[in-house]
Amino acid sequence: MVTITFFEKTGCSGNARQKQLLKDSGHEVLARDLRHKPWTNTALLEFLAGLPVAQWFNPSAPAIKAGDIVPGDLDEPTALALLRDNPLLIRRPLLQVGTERKVGFDAMAIHAWIGLKDVPDENLEACRHGGDSHAGGCAP
Repeated sequence: MVTITFFEKTGCSGNARQKQLLKDSGHEVLARDLRHKPWTNTALLEFLAGLPVAQWFNPSAPAIKAGDIVPGDLDEPTALALLRDNPLLIRRPLLQVGTERKVGFDAMAIHAWIGLKDVPDENLEACRHGGDSHAGGCAP
């Protein structure tokens, strides 16, 4: 089992489910609120490199849901500036094990990476609330 640094939005019910799955799988989870880290381009790219810019963003963020920010239309420098200035736009969670870093919670990919006791047959990145409600502390 491994120790995972888990950058989350404290209070997000989705992140709570993800952390519990990791703990139930025997991993140690060191939770950090991504809003309290001074992000730099370099630090962000350590998690995001190799992904299309559109996959860097939290699709539940109000500015994205409203169409005020269209991640697929952004170049890398503009996207990084937006993420640095508003960490709640960052797709969650950011995960680090040793020097390896990932973004998002694709349960199958995480199982292949570090192992999970039970791989749920559901999208663990999606908020469980319905409509535009922000119940459960999940969004933005």
